[in-house]
Amino acid sequence: MTSHPHRKLRAATVVCAAVVVAGPAPTAAWAATAGPPADAAVSVAPSPSPDPFAELTPDEIAERSVTATRAATSLRMAGRIVTDGQPLDIDFAVNDQDECTGRMTIKGGTAELRKTDRITYMKGDEAFWRASMTSQGMTEAQIDTTIELLKGRWLKIAPGQPGSSDLGSVCDLDDLLSDLGKDKKEPSGLTRGPDAQVEDTPVATLVKQKDGGEKDGGETATVSVSQRGKPYLLKMVRTGGDRPGSITLSDYDRPVDVVVPPADETVDLSKLNRGGPA
Repeated sequence: MTSHPHRKLRAATVVCAAVVVAGPAPTAAWAATAGPPADAAVSVAPSPSPDPFAELTPDEIAERSVTATRAATSLRMAGRIVTDGQPLDIDFAVNDQDECTGRMTIKGGTAELRKTDRITYMKGDEAFWRASMTSQGMTEAQIDTTIELLKGRWLKIAPGQPGSSDLGSVCDLDDLLSDLGKDKKEPSGLTRGPDAQVEDTPVATLVKQKDGGEKDGGETATVSVSQRGKPYLLKMVRTGGDRPGSITLSDYDRPVDVVVPPADETVDLSKLNRGGPA
């Protein structure tokens, strides 16, 4: 089984913050998430005293944020990715040991994803599998047979099997954050906006406008950088243009607990391949 929506997930996740801190705008679009983390309100608030970024330029704040975020041992990312006109909701906890746990929703279907010990497990509802397999050009007979086999079960994907690389990349924290700060030679165009809060954390906001900004039909991108503790990226928001949205990063450096599904609730991908429908 190939992994068409999963490649989209990985590609869009990799560039989640590039819109502001890494130069050119990414090809994936972000929209408001379904779920508490990305719904976290950004409210105007006075900056801490003293302001930890008082002597820094917007570019220097961004650089410190990129360094801190890339050094994290784990984080949670939640948001909505819009690719090819289709919204893809994600909510994942990822660590630097190539482990992750979370869920994604596309076309009304939801799937859970877990990875540990180099093994990836995926459990989707019928709507998810049907949308995924339809996008891969599978016939109705193949789809029905595969869905019946997977009903209520986890698909177990070992290293080297189809889809393992794409799905595994979603759980590779270093890979996900590798593009942050990549294009340091690119003029950033960053300015510092009003200080605010994400949840209860005071943040500095960095703003980047493209094509004249929102008032002139362009885009405005804003990232929120924690002013408390390490300067982690906490929220990214885009307004204007045809790709508005937001994503939230949270739960930095917290343990990621990945539960391995019981063996009697899993189906090895090789069984699908032998059976033909995948």
